[in-house]
Amino acid sequence: MLSKWQWLLSQLTRTLWIRASLFALLAVVTALIAIPAQHIIENPFPFSVGADSVGQILDILASSMLAVTTFSLSVMVAAYTAASSSVTPRATKLVQQDTTTQNVLATFIGSFLYSLVGIIALSTEQYGENGRLILFVVTIGVIILVVITILRWIEHLSQLGRVGETTERVENAAAETITQRIKHPTLGAQRLTENTIPDNAEAIYGDTIGYVRHVDVGALNECAKHHQTEIGVMALPGEFVHPAKPIAWIRKKVSDEIHSAVCKAITLGKERSFDQDPRFGLSVLAEIASRALSPAVNDPGTAIDVINRGLRILVPWKDCRFTGKDEQIIYPNVLVPELHLSDLFDDIFMPIERDGADMIEVQLRLQKALAALAYIDSEVFGAEVSRHLQLMQQRTENSSLIEADKQRLQTIYDELIR
Repeated sequence: MLSKWQWLLSQLTRTLWIRASLFALLAVVTALIAIPAQHIIENPFPFSVGADSVGQILDILASSMLAVTTFSLSVMVAAYTAASSSVTPRATKLVQQDTTTQNVLATFIGSFLYSLVGIIALSTEQYGENGRLILFVVTIGVIILVVITILRWIEHLSQLGRVGETTERVENAAAETITQRIKHPTLGAQRLTENTIPDNAEAIYGDTIGYVRHVDVGALNECAKHHQTEIGVMALPGEFVHPAKPIAWIRKKVSDEIHSAVCKAITLGKERSFDQDPRFGLSVLAEIASRALSPAVNDPGTAIDVINRGLRILVPWKDCRFTGKDEQIIYPNVLVPELHLSDLFDDIFMPIERDGADMIEVQLRLQKALAALAYIDSEVFGAEVSRHLQLMQQRTENSSLIEADKQRLQTIYDELIR
């Protein structure tokens, strides 16, 4: 589990301006490295390069990189707009964190700055014969890097912002978070249940209104150890909290020091985060399916694709077990509740059941997906599968499907219940 500062650092490294700044700094250093390097080499190279020839190449590189960067930025903005309008605005965050796009733009900006600094250094006669040759060789390397980057960019543009590609990003984010939660069902802490909350526990409330984005269980454990007590987390990542809803409790009187430490460890924000919140990924997938099932879009194929992705995400949950072993309990002074499977089912399946009630192909795919979960592990998934099949049956009875389709669904429903 990441600490708060590690989580903030990971958020920072996913931003475009960080990569662009690092590439720009590297470009400036690369352009200027030839100035001290030429003094280290005492003997001249067997051939030399004129300042005009290197300058012309740098001029061409600078002008072309400026144009390519402007074009790439416009394409990037168009991809973000397409992802927001055709998929869901909640998925745009993942598109913005695309490393290929960030590396491409950072390479173009860095190449432009490299050319600009090289031209300035040449015009001020900072390079000797050896320096110009070193600059020439490095420039050839930069050109090769730019060509490779452009080829990668062309291939990447064919998928950027498309519904299928964006949906896959959401699936990968949700599956990664689910995998981490299966490994540590309580985020490395002890399991919190209603029976484990002591009668003398004092609630701790947050100061702001928003979603829980990250819980630093390690910081909570250090605070609890320091005060020789236990802290229970009452708001998991993804929950909406306000000053009247407790975010944690503690087995002693709440002081200003404890309140400040707990509020710092539980990060709140205006939007949910994919990192510790498996339900958010499933909810975003359901939003994609609901948008596809709207009369304006009328794309049941995308909804069926989302059902398949939801099935792939949920199947590993059969291995989620809280055993209480040492590898699961890393922070013994903190108690955290487990996720409920019913919430995961509702997040991914309920919106599709509602919006696809009048489409026989969507209903059939839902029944097959639920049946697959029941066949894979009836002990884990059986109760939730039965509950959602009953909800589907009620919606089918009140839907606009013809009687033949209703009877077809009823037949499959009766077989699954048996």
